[in-house]
Amino acid sequence: MTKEKAQARREHLAKMRAEQQAKERRTAMVMWGIGGLVILLVIGGVGFYIVKDRQATSLDAVTSVSYAGGEHVWTPVTYKEAPPVGGKHNNYWQQCAIYDKPIHSEHAVHSLEHGAVWITYRPDLPKAQIEKLKSIAESTGDSAYMLVSPYPNLPAPIVASSWGHQLTFQNADDAKLPKFITKYQNGAGTPELGATCGGEYAITTTADQQPLPPEPKGQATPAPSESLAPSATPSPSKS
Repeated sequence: MTKEKAQARREHLAKMRAEQQAKERRTAMVMWGIGGLVILLVIGGVGFYIVKDRQATSLDAVTSVSYAGGEHVWTPVTYKEAPPVGGKHNNYWQQCAIYDKPIHSEHAVHSLEHGAVWITYRPDLPKAQIEKLKSIAESTGDSAYMLVSPYPNLPAPIVASSWGHQLTFQNADDAKLPKFITKYQNGAGTPELGATCGGEYAITTTADQQPLPPEPKGQATPAPSESLAPSATPSPSKS
C-alpha cells in the first residue's frame, strides 16, 4: 500500500505540475497576444495619424496650367480661370500687399509672373476668416510676394493662385494653404523669377480707384523687365 500511495502521490504531483505549466503557457500566450495587439493598435494609430496628416496637407488637388510669360498688353484681358493664373497681362504689376477691395486681374497676373501668390476670397467671407487670411499672408513665406484681395463670384470661398497653379479652399484654417504658399511662391515655374513685386512702378490702387492705364502716347512699350509709371497712383486700400 505504501508503494501504491507513493506512486499515486507522484502521479498527482506530476499532474499538478503539468496543469500549472499548461496554465503558465496559456497565460504567456494571452499576455503575448495582448502585447501584440497593443503594438498593432499603436502602429495602426500612428499610421492613421500620418495618413490623415498627409491628406490634410496634400497638394494633389492643385490644378496646373501652362502659360508663356512676357505677354504684356494695354487692353483688358478675358481669362479662362477665375481668378486667372497666367496669360496676357498689363505692363504694370500690382504692388504686393493686402487690399480690402478688388484689384485688376491684369495687374495681379503680372505680379504672379514675378513670383507672387495671390489669395482671393469672396467679398461676403466672414470677417474672422478674412483676418485669418491676412495673418497667413503676413507670416507665411515672403510677405513681399503676397497679394490678398476680395474677388467677386469665386468658385470657392477662398482661392490661392500662383503662376500656372491654383487651389480652392472652404475656409482659412485649411492646413494646405500655408503649404501652397511655401511651395509655389517664387516657384521653379515663375517666368520672371527674382523680379520685384513692388517698386516705384507698381500699381498701388484698387480697381475702383483707377482704371487700367492706357498705352502711353509717344513712348515705347516697356520691355518685360521695365515699366512706365502711371500719372497718378493713389495709396492702396491696405489693412
